Amino acid sequence: MKKIELPEKNTWKQILQRPVIDTATLEQQVRGVLNVIKQDGDTAVFQFTRQFDGVQLSSLEVTEEEIAIGIQKVPDELKRAIKQAANNIRVFHEKQRSGIEVVETMAGVRCWRKSVGIDKVGLYIPGGTAPLFSTILMLAIPAQIAGCKEVILCSPPDKEGNLNPAILYAASLTGVHRIFKVGGVQAIGAMAYGTVTIPKVYKIFGPGNQYVTCAKQLVQQEGTAIDMPAGPSEVCVLADTTANASFVAADLLSQAEHGTDSQVLLVSTDTQLIDDVMKELKVQLNDLPRKDLAAKALENSKAVLVKNMDDAIALVNEYAAEHLILSCENDESVAEKITNAGSVFLGNYSPESVGDYASGTNHTLPTNGFARAYSGVSLDSFVKKITYQRLTKEGLSAIAPTVTAMAAAEGLEAHKKAVTIRL
Repeated sequence: MKKIELPEKNTWKQILQRPVIDTATLEQQVRGVLNVIKQDGDTAVFQFTRQFDGVQLSSLEVTEEEIAIGIQKVPDELKRAIKQAANNIRVFHEKQRSGIEVVETMAGVRCWRKSVGIDKVGLYIPGGTAPLFSTILMLAIPAQIAGCKEVILCSPPDKEGNLNPAILYAASLTGVHRIFKVGGVQAIGAMAYGTVTIPKVYKIFGPGNQYVTCAKQLVQQEGTAIDMPAGPSEVCVLADTTANASFVAADLLSQAEHGTDSQVLLVSTDTQLIDDVMKELKVQLNDLPRKDLAAKALENSKAVLVKNMDDAIALVNEYAAEHLILSCENDESVAEKITNAGSVFLGNYSPESVGDYASGTNHTLPTNGFARAYSGVSLDSFVKKITYQRLTKEGLSAIAPTVTAMAAAEGLEAHKKAVTIRL
């Protein structure tokens, strides 16, 4: 981790730059796979699963028997933990429901809005080095609350052609309708275009590596909605003299262990704290099973010393972190000044890990600076907002002069006629 002391503001943009990838080459590779999926369907899915995951499948869909066997393998302690997390997530997202409010904008003109669940949604759940069964809770629960009629799930199989038992348990617990042993670009393509086996969906959710992220962005250009353009995971910690160096180091490492392309950022007003955190990183890193991944991620990460809290706030807003931890005095006051972040964790006892799993908030969040304009996944992500209006004859008469004047001014005579013919 590189320490940067009191940088000038004109250097911030360069300091905060995320790891850069060759997008042109990446897009070419991903588009090639998507085109084959679109043309050959299941045959291509089998082919790419054999090529990329190293397993020859006999079928793509997980059977009821496989689900039952998988659930039996999940330890009771883990089942209890998943149920507790699911309950918290459900409670938080249930509160995001909005009722229908009819607004009479003028006499005889009534307007309202209704939330309607997206009929068909697809969830992508990474497998690989870290099977993220927690993401199923974050996506399937709000989909269920929203009333989505068809919820399918794709996740890459292991070398034996199976999915992690915890993935099967979480999917069963949260009402996922169908589960497929498909990962990577081929999963995104199958859900976007549809195959004989895997149904086409209207919106795709879920994190993934750079290939999955690129595939989601490409299918969006062809008409399949996605949750957001999320990339490698990241955390920023804003800390002052009141922070605990060992806590901060643990938070940085918890994000760094996601993968070599993860990025962590420490911003502090105290040079001694930065030094203490960097010492703690070395100590704690050695105890991690995924220390090689975390160490590689730390190579791309920075600790920035700033003059005061105002500069610290400005810097973290410029960065727009996926996860922002405020380990500082007056954290709630500081939080009020945060305008760009996916999710904010206040105080020394709010580790980002809690939001990742069980506090109730959603961990599917915007990365790579997209928190400047995007929100994390919520109940709203799984619904469409349809507006309605009903006018009485008297209401139409009252609003007619306004509409006809505007239509005439825009040169749209048929618009004007649609009103006057009724009067």
